[in-house]
Amino acid sequence: MPGGGRPLVPRWARRLSVTGYVLVLMAVVADIVAGTHVTFSPLLAALPVLASTGTRRVAVPLTAGIVAGIVLIALVFYDVNVPSSVLATAAATIVAVTFFSCTSVIVVATQEQELARVHTVAEAAQRALLRPVPRRIGPLAMAVRYVAAEAEARIGGDLYEAIPTPYGVRLIVGDVRGKGLTAVETACDVLGVFREAARAEPDLAEVARRLDSAIARCPTSEEFVTAVLVSVPDAPGPAVMVNCGHPPPLLCHADEFREVPPPVTAPPLGLRGLCGGEYRASPLPFASGDLLLLYTDGVAEARDAANRFYPLVPRMATLQPRDPDALLDDLLLDVRAYVGSGLKDDAALLAVRRE
Repeated sequence: MPGGGRPLVPRWARRLSVTGYVLVLMAVVADIVAGTHVTFSPLLAALPVLASTGTRRVAVPLTAGIVAGIVLIALVFYDVNVPSSVLATAAATIVAVTFFSCTSVIVVATQEQELARVHTVAEAAQRALLRPVPRRIGPLAMAVRYVAAEAEARIGGDLYEAIPTPYGVRLIVGDVRGKGLTAVETACDVLGVFREAARAEPDLAEVARRLDSAIARCPTSEEFVTAVLVSVPDAPGPAVMVNCGHPPPLLCHADEFREVPPPVTAPPLGLRGLCGGEYRASPLPFASGDLLLLYTDGVAEARDAANRFYPLVPRMATLQPRDPDALLDDLLLDVRAYVGSGLKDDAALLAVRRE
């Protein structure tokens, strides 16, 4: 929570906090009702703890501790028959808990500020690696979404790109099979090679071969990358696709979604030398008015509480294939509703409509 302001507290947590305040108030009332021989004053030590749960300002629990001390002094004059050792213990407890609560607020606020700085660096890295995709390139209207699996994460091993080239608009969506910084480095290598090769190579299959060679040349990397590459000419005509072991794209034609599987199985990028096989570009029937969805398995393999995969094609049939932005918003809302919690894997989506 940047800035050290008030953190976001769930409603149920606020209710528990209010309940705690009510219990402290009831303890004070019970102390007065019970007479001068009984005291509930040690419960006043809960006051600074309760105050510290809803703030990142040290003054709040400190003020609560002072208020608890003032109430205790009043009860000392009232509970004249309570042993002084009990009241002294209550006073010492209030002081100790107040200092502890203030320290806790300082530590948590410092950690949140550090996390905010890490988020800022991660977001800058994401902007450098996963550049914003224009809303329109040539004949294509497009939109992209990237959803990190962890709330603290901003970037992972999924990747996407869309760039204009002399051979048309070229697209890539991929998924590095790895975790952590090594996966991010591999994704950075793939995108760097793609941005250069896509503009230089007229054959899309050769672009895939160059990506495969770049990954295979990294001696310290054991990752491989599943990816789908698409090239859409600026002039009317068929698009071409190279699928490197990736989930098949979805094509919407006449308001009907269907998968576009590759006619020939090709290995993931980085595994051609190990598994054999070849990359071949295949025609992609992508006509004017059609919409194409490229995605990673963070969407297709999202699971509900019963461990069932998200049925992507049937659920897409329930969505209106409008503009790419609206479609991706509706799709992610539907996935989150199906899963019922956060995604377990990163997800990248690129939707393009041929105008």
